[in-house]
Amino acid sequence: MNILFVCLGNICRSSAAEEIMRTLIRRAGLEKDIRVDSAGILSYHQGELPDPRMRAHAARRGYTLTHRSRPVTTDDFYDFDLIIGMDDRNIDNLRDRAPGIEEEQKIRRMADYCRLKVVDYVPDPYYGGASGFENVLDILEDACTGLLEEMKNEK
Repeated sequence: MNILFVCLGNICRSSAAEEIMRTLIRRAGLEKDIRVDSAGILSYHQGELPDPRMRAHAARRGYTLTHRSRPVTTDDFYDFDLIIGMDDRNIDNLRDRAPGIEEEQKIRRMADYCRLKVVDYVPDPYYGGASGFENVLDILEDACTGLLEEMKNEK
């Protein structure tokens, strides 16, 4: 199973989701079964590390964010089994880019995997303060846990 997490710039939400999910996969001993990556709708931050604020907040929870930002490509729609957007704007953009109906059916909303948090989307913390980054990490930990549980149940 190959999973791609997507947000606007690939420097906050999707890069954090990638590392949280990778950590959960490693703890579950499923590294050989599930591969994760992340990308952004825009290429503005291409090659950059995640936002320093997100890296700092994630590090306090034991996550090391080392992913280098990259934009979504057409190949991603063929290479990944699930493409998970952080908000409706991301979802709409992904649907517009999907090369076909089959590839469009791979697109999901991150918040749909939440089990404890009641949210419709993962908010972009870029222009906010520390509480925004913490909130995003809370949502992503919940959603990634829910996603992994769902994947285990489908096996």
